Amino acid sequence: MDKFTMLLLIVVLVLGVLFLLSLRQIFSLRGDITSLKSQRQSQSTKYGQITEQFMPWASNYPYDPSKFRFIGSPIDGIQFEEDKVVLMEFKAATSKMTSLQRHIKSLVEEGRVTFEEIRLF
Repeated sequence: MDKFTMLLLIVVLVLGVLFLLSLRQIFSLRGDITSLKSQRQSQSTKYGQITEQFMPWASNYPYDPSKFRFIGSPIDGIQFEEDKVVLMEFKAATSKMTSLQRHIKSLVEEGRVTFEEIRLF
């Protein structure tokens, strides 16, 4: 093998190693980005859970907060008024209802909500 071929082989090997190292770094950065997105989503969820605890006392809440009862899941709570009962779901920013929350909303809209009294004795 002549010197030119040997030099070319070394250059190709060095470039290959550099390429592999850059790929490793790219995948490492992708992992970091995924981790940051996950942390951001987790913080957003925590913010939403904290916020929904205080929503009935916000200045733009249209009902008497003392008549609100927090449930937490699958909806945030129930507002009891003289002339109606309101199932409440609070959302912050761009968050969306879950499929279960949308289903509950459709049951209410279809009038498929009932009241039952169950006696144990």
